[in-house]
Amino acid sequence: MPMLEMCKEILTKVSFDRLLFQKELNKALKWLQSEELDYFRDWCLSTFGKTYPDILRSAFKRA
Repeated sequence: MPMLEMCKEILTKVSFDRLLFQKELNKALKWLQSEELDYFRDWCLSTFGKTYPDILRSAFKRA
């Protein structure tokens, strides 16, 4: 399984827990290639933007 798909699957599975979501998102941002980040950011915002907008904003600002 490609890393991008694995990161998406993990985030989906841990999205019930705010701290776990934040931890896994930060890990995913370290693992992914720079050319994958734009797609990943768009996917995260459309999937979790209403649930965790502050976490996403903060994480992608650092990425």
